[in-house]
Amino acid sequence: MTERPWLAAYPQGVPADVDTTQYPSLVALMNEAFRQYSTRVAYSFMGKDVTFAETDVLSRAMAAYLQSVGLVKGDRVALMMPNMPQYPVAVAAVLRAGLVVVNVNPLYTPRELEHQLKDSGAKAIILIENFASTLQQCLANTPIKHVVLCALGDQLGSIKGALINYVVRNVKRMVPAYHLPTAVRFNQAIVQGERGNFKPPDLKPDDIALLQYTGGTTGVSKGAVLLHRNILANVLQAEAWNAPVMQSVPADQQPTSICALPLYHIFAFTVNMMLSMRTGGKTILIPNPRDLPAVLKELSRHTFHSFPAVNTLFNGLANHPDFSSVNWKNLKVSVGGGMAVQGAVAKLWLEKTGCAICEGYGLSETSPTASCNPVTSKEFTGTIGLPLPNTFFKLLDDEGRTVTALGQPGEIAIKGPQVMAGYWQRPDETAKVMTEDGYFKTGDIGTMDERGFFKIVDRKKDMVLVSGFNVYPNEIEEVVAQCPGVMECAAVGVPDEKSGEAVKLVIVKKSPDLTEADVRTFCKARLTGYKQPKTIEFRTELPKTPVGKILRRELRDKK
Repeated sequence: MTERPWLAAYPQGVPADVDTTQYPSLVALMNEAFRQYSTRVAYSFMGKDVTFAETDVLSRAMAAYLQSVGLVKGDRVALMMPNMPQYPVAVAAVLRAGLVVVNVNPLYTPRELEHQLKDSGAKAIILIENFASTLQQCLANTPIKHVVLCALGDQLGSIKGALINYVVRNVKRMVPAYHLPTAVRFNQAIVQGERGNFKPPDLKPDDIALLQYTGGTTGVSKGAVLLHRNILANVLQAEAWNAPVMQSVPADQQPTSICALPLYHIFAFTVNMMLSMRTGGKTILIPNPRDLPAVLKELSRHTFHSFPAVNTLFNGLANHPDFSSVNWKNLKVSVGGGMAVQGAVAKLWLEKTGCAICEGYGLSETSPTASCNPVTSKEFTGTIGLPLPNTFFKLLDDEGRTVTALGQPGEIAIKGPQVMAGYWQRPDETAKVMTEDGYFKTGDIGTMDERGFFKIVDRKKDMVLVSGFNVYPNEIEEVVAQCPGVMECAAVGVPDEKSGEAVKLVIVKKSPDLTEADVRTFCKARLTGYKQPKTIEFRTELPKTPVGKILRRELRDKK
């Protein structure tokens, strides 16, 4: 077998390898964007446009502020905000000051926040006031010395901004009472920084850019150490991968992407924010992707070309009555990631937009994209596509040996310039996932076909063992999602006296008329006996991470 059999299936114009050494750091990439695209809009948020030049000025001032309070190269700064203009400004500022970004989920509980701040050793945090009370509850137990607070309307102009802040605080009551007496306001920090003296540090490719904490779905949350060169590599890989369709964006249109996924998630961080920096693209910031009417209203105002999203968002939008209020004709690439894209959702999306979802695959540990379907695809493949340029995949058996037979399942292991340096201060955990020859073991079970397309059969831990037979929840969910009347579903394994484990199916209805008998009849015709759900439960919603990934663990815990 050739080392990279998938290269023959690459779309025309996509190279086997890209030069990932074009920049010494992410700061060099950003500085180039600030110079080259200064007059272009970098971010659009609630009707306000922010140019690359404005992002340059604001982030430089914030970088000077961070240096002025005594933070030195390598110190960690936590960012805890939804998608809003302050986020990319803060990211640029932290990196320009030679510091390390620690992305924090704003919906964390005090316990989860405390763990991440202590584990990362963060000395400063920039957060939106909506979650200040969470910080207050754990601040004394963390190494945080400096707190910068921002509000939703801070960057929207004095009149509109003040109005929005008033509504958020006093009408919607979205800011619980808090007491952080030493906190500095974001805009105040900018003013102080403008008076200060910014000293650009000497940044190298092997310097740490990010501590990206893995979701904690596999136990304690660990920080994936992503170097400047890791993120740079993934940005350049993604650019090369998207080129076959993005090259057809008319010269008079600025390449524009929808950022509905949270920027604190590595998918949006790299594929929206950093890739747009590289291409001079505009990013439409969506603060709350769960508010589907608001998302569609915002999209109806823009011409856009790229839409990275998760299956649940594609599904919710495609089934929404306001879907046709948006002009989808300019959409060139719909990238599905974060969780498996279901065939029924992909079919509906293609029918409604004319743009096939090309599913990608990756993890926080791979910056994140490791493989993707060709963007030239005209149909949904049900696979995670082909490894990106510069990237090697292999499948491993339980003894760590390479699986060579086509179609035989094995654990997906990945090698490439986007693979993390390891887990932050956890050499033991790093050793568990890295092979001697430099491959990262993902914990995902996959197969490869004759063309080099990979397919996930499931995560190791999600597999259900029914009377000695392996059952993969993804397969069951894929089938049940096609059942008329089903909006969403999730399958998990639960203990069973007879078979050891049995399949439990949880469904959110699209049609109120759907019955358990309907689902059982549908499954019986499509799934062999041991794969059929033993118990079926109907719910109004499924538990999900803020990114939209279904939390199977929570469904398991509630027997």
